[in-house]
Amino acid sequence: MSAGIDEVAERAGVATSTVSRALRGLPGVSKATRVRIRKIAADLGYQASPSASRLATGVTGTVAVVVPDATKWFFGQVISGAGSAIRAAGRDVLLYELGDSEGRRRFFSQQVLRGRADAVMVLSLSLTQQEAGMLQALNLPVVLLGHSSEYFGSVRVDERAAARTAVGHLVDLGHRRIGLIGIDDEREATAGSAAPPSRVAGSRQSLLAAGIPLEDALQQFGPNSVDGGAAAMERLLSAPVPPTGVFVSSDEMAFGAMEAARAAGLDIPRDMSLVGFDNHDLARVMDLTTIDQDVRGQGAAAAELLLRALEPPGSGAARQTRIINTHLVKRGTTSAPATAATRSARPSRKTRQQP
Repeated sequence: MSAGIDEVAERAGVATSTVSRALRGLPGVSKATRVRIRKIAADLGYQASPSASRLATGVTGTVAVVVPDATKWFFGQVISGAGSAIRAAGRDVLLYELGDSEGRRRFFSQQVLRGRADAVMVLSLSLTQQEAGMLQALNLPVVLLGHSSEYFGSVRVDERAAARTAVGHLVDLGHRRIGLIGIDDEREATAGSAAPPSRVAGSRQSLLAAGIPLEDALQQFGPNSVDGGAAAMERLLSAPVPPTGVFVSSDEMAFGAMEAARAAGLDIPRDMSLVGFDNHDLARVMDLTTIDQDVRGQGAAAAELLLRALEPPGSGAARQTRIINTHLVKRGTTSAPATAATRSARPSRKTRQQP
């Protein structure tokens, strides 16, 4: 019969909580004491029980990641980046998917994380005052990803500046009729995770700075999906004078926009240039010019803030704000607009073969 944690603690001359922390690899135990406790535990044949450790220390060894929709590529990449950093620190990841507005209400009203996590990462949620208060009541380090708060730390990109870069690329190439495709996802908005409006605001700023007037017909919105991007592009192409360049607020929407443009007989980038946002795994395959926002890096940075906050003396790391750099990745979907002579030498769109 194996020994219990009390026997290990008695033999080592330390508290049971110290034994639990040493065997779980948690901070607050010197290296020499940790080595001695592990040797005693091995000699006695003791194996730590996770539930017993939680009771003894009040520490779960777990970081909770709260996500609106785990099926989305963006969230999957964030979770991957965060999870790698958390596991490397000897901790576990507890994933909590909200799903919809009812799931969000239940999560915040019932405080389901109490006693189940040592720190919390919240992805792409703009918190209400009440929700922020509920998270504060957990008395745990909290970091937001994609949004800022006066109460918690945050990791995000400068969406506005990144969008200005994307549209500025089209302007620099010589485009003057530039369309915008923005995210207006009812499902995401219902769960409270709609994309920040800063991307659209930044793109509009870039147009105005270039002296290009904003036209309602050249600004279309839709769900953050391939189908949403395709539908938005179809509406752009129905404008009296369609754009020669388009900034799309996500790569998934850009994939759909490319499909719709080609179905209409347009060549990309000869007839229309496209810039996306994300640097999705498939963006390289699709040869899409896009904004790289280092999604995995955002997750890792948020995890780092939380892990630092969990190390003694707690240093307030989880109250910091970290801005992740973005950059333009130039690929094959952008070029200078065609000249009038070049356009006149091509067959009209109506006579082109549909794919």
